[in-house]
Amino acid sequence: MSNISRRKLITTGVAATAGVAGLAAASQIARHYGLIPPDSGGIYGPGESLTYAAQRILTRHSLAREFPRSMVSEKPFRNETAPPSDAFKRHQAVGFSDWKLTVDGMVAHPTSFSLADLKALPVHNQITEVACEEGWSYIAEWIGTPLVNVLDTVGVLPQARYVVYFSIEKDWWESIDMADATHPQTFLTMGMNDGDLPVGFGGPLRLRVPRQLGYKSVKYITRITATDSLKRFGKGLGSASPEAGYAWYAGI
Repeated sequence: MSNISRRKLITTGVAATAGVAGLAAASQIARHYGLIPPDSGGIYGPGESLTYAAQRILTRHSLAREFPRSMVSEKPFRNETAPPSDAFKRHQAVGFSDWKLTVDGMVAHPTSFSLADLKALPVHNQITEVACEEGWSYIAEWIGTPLVNVLDTVGVLPQARYVVYFSIEKDWWESIDMADATHPQTFLTMGMNDGDLPVGFGGPLRLRVPRQLGYKSVKYITRITATDSLKRFGKGLGSASPEAGYAWYAGI
C-alpha cells in the first residue's frame, strides 16, 4: 500500500470516527433535554435524534412558508389511496352528517365533535405547500380550525407530550409532539380552495401539519389521543411511518 493511499485511508477512518462520535455526543445532548424521538433505536437512531433535537431547539416557533393566492396550484396532485372502507362509504352516503372526531386520552373532558361542532370553533385559512417524500408537491388553501382550539376545549393535561391521530382507514395513524400539536398552523382541515375538503384530499377531515412532510398530514381523521408515551401504540415507534421505514419526525 502506498503512503498516499495509507494516509487517505487513515484520514477517512478518523473522519468517520469523528462523525460517529459527534452523532453520539449529539444524541447524549438530545437525551439530556428530553428530545429523543420514538424511533431513536437502530443504526439511524443518533441521526434521527440529532435532526429532531436540532429542529426543536432552533425552529420550535417557526412558521411554514405561506404563499399568495396567485400561487395556488391549478391542478393539485392527489396521491393514490386505498379504496375507501365500508365504514367510510356509509358516512359518505349521508354527506358525512354523522362523522365524529373523538378526542380522548390525557384530557380533562373526553369529547366527540361533529363537523358542525368543529366549524363552530374559530376557523382560519392558510396557503401552504404539501411536500411529499417522493418528490412531488403542490400549494393549496387549507381551511379549518387550529388543532390547539380542540385541545384547549377538552383540556389536555400538562403531562401529555404527544398527540396520536387515527384515520378511519385501517392502520393509518401518526403522532406529533406538543410543539407541533399546539402550533398555530397545525389545522383540523375541513375545506380546501374555498370549498369543502374533497374526499381525494382527505375530506371530510384531515390533520394538516405543514411544518412536516406530507405523510404526517393524515386523511379521514376520526380519533385523537393525548398521551405521555408512544410505547403503547403500534410497535412503539411513534406512528405507522417508521414501521414502514420512514422517519417519525419529518420536519421541513
